[in-house]
Amino acid sequence: MARRDPSPRRSPSTAKAGRARRDCATSNKKAQNRFQPPVALSIAGSDCSAGAGTQADLKTFTAFGVYGLTAVTCIVAEVPRKVSRIEPATETMVREQIKVLIENFRVGAIKTGLLCSEEIVSAVAQAIEDREKKTRRLVPLVVDPVMIATSGDNLLGPGAIESYKTKLLPLATLITPNLDEAGLLLATTIKDRKQMENAAKVLAKEYRASILLKGGHLRGDKAIDLLFHHGRMTEFSAPFVHGVKTHGTGCTYSAAITAGLASGFSLEQAIRRAKKFVTESIVRHFRWKRGSTEIDALNHSI
Repeated sequence: MARRDPSPRRSPSTAKAGRARRDCATSNKKAQNRFQPPVALSIAGSDCSAGAGTQADLKTFTAFGVYGLTAVTCIVAEVPRKVSRIEPATETMVREQIKVLIENFRVGAIKTGLLCSEEIVSAVAQAIEDREKKTRRLVPLVVDPVMIATSGDNLLGPGAIESYKTKLLPLATLITPNLDEAGLLLATTIKDRKQMENAAKVLAKEYRASILLKGGHLRGDKAIDLLFHHGRMTEFSAPFVHGVKTHGTGCTYSAAITAGLASGFSLEQAIRRAKKFVTESIVRHFRWKRGSTEIDALNHSI
């Protein structure tokens, strides 16, 4: 006589429901793993026209599949080619934003943009130092020393440049000045490729950081940037896009590099991807016309 199976019998519908629950649990677990992207933090100003600052940084992080955090240092009333007003946050508020974000997210890379005052530069530098002491984990820091707007407006208060030099730049992994900003840091003028190379080397030695010197302000058919990293000079070149008058290219560039570092790319790989991205953002720019006025903006959705 056949022995009866001691295990409880289930109807086909019950078995099907059980499989569905197991599949759902497996799907939920995969979903949890899937939606844990790299995290990057932007410490910068808020641009109401959304072409630069934290808004441009968030768009760029998202384009690269990186979850973006922001610590807002100031509020800027501006449009391309015109800065109307800047109001800084308190240094206490800036420190608190950085503190609460770092305590709750595993930040993979940090970038700084417009810091606007000596007090805020110092507060940011102190917050980053405190984080490193507490976590004992070094996170790549990209410092975009935003000092002069594309419109030519001065963006920093008295003493801020000196605070950059003595407190923040020595903490950087990568510093990304344009020619005007590098000239301010070195008290000189940079007009050609040879002077770019010398400036990058001097800045790297002074701050013990890698330097990406952006040469887009030089005249020519190519936008050439020079990276001085581990004693070696590397050129990153793209066609210069004429006829586009916008802002936020430096913010977008440094944010794209930061996204790459947060994702585990090497510095050179991150810069190469970022250079391509910012060039495409300019080429595929948006343009609005109102009467005789035109406003251009970068297209981060590429």
